[in-house]
Amino acid sequence: MLLPESISSTHTDTHAYCRWQLPMGSERMEMRKRQMSVQQESAAGGTAPAQQGQPGQANPRGSNACCFCWCCCCSCSWNEDRDERNRKASYDVKEETSDCEDCPKPTLEEVRTWGQSFDKLMCCPAGRNAFRQFLRTEFSEENMLFWLACEEFSKDANKTPVEERARVIYEDYISILSPKEVSLDSRVRESINRNMQEPNLQTFEDAQLQIYTLMQRDSYPRYMNSAAYKNLLNTLSEQSPES
Repeated sequence: MLLPESISSTHTDTHAYCRWQLPMGSERMEMRKRQMSVQQESAAGGTAPAQQGQPGQANPRGSNACCFCWCCCCSCSWNEDRDERNRKASYDVKEETSDCEDCPKPTLEEVRTWGQSFDKLMCCPAGRNAFRQFLRTEFSEENMLFWLACEEFSKDANKTPVEERARVIYEDYISILSPKEVSLDSRVRESINRNMQEPNLQTFEDAQLQIYTLMQRDSYPRYMNSAAYKNLLNTLSEQSPES
């Protein structure tokens, strides 16, 4: 028989286990890595054996799958549909990544200025392309895609397509069902939901600023210390007439 203290401890542990919080920064990147790993294993392994006692029904995630959380272990039909959406979205993201901004090759001086501030990197099309490629390796390219979409959206002076374009941005980057959902706090998310009733060119301003700040504080320092940036800097230094 369990003592009152044991019952209380068990209840607390169960509550802590079931509590789910939206990951931010590097934790979100780790979750995306795990999700992609699960999808790749599922695609490589094919259909798993059927569940015992239920002939003809496949159980691709094993018998320990749960349906009370939003993690990638669930085997319910909603998550099966989500996996299909993720596979389609993964293909769409691959298509988008090849469509970088048209710009000339960066000079050595430009690349050096990227290290002075995040603002200077983002003001340079070649800098945005290079940083976007780095974000892709960290499974957070959606942050740059969302920022670029907001830039284009806010510069559109025509009022007619605003509602349609706002809906596209919302479904691609704000909706919790999107595989490219960006990480926003509840205050900004609620503000967007209110503004979507009558969207305007300022609908995503707060969200764009929050994602810009996230990239500046979280991803930009890692890019400055990455092999990608250092190799680009060294390559241009070797090609420079000054060297």
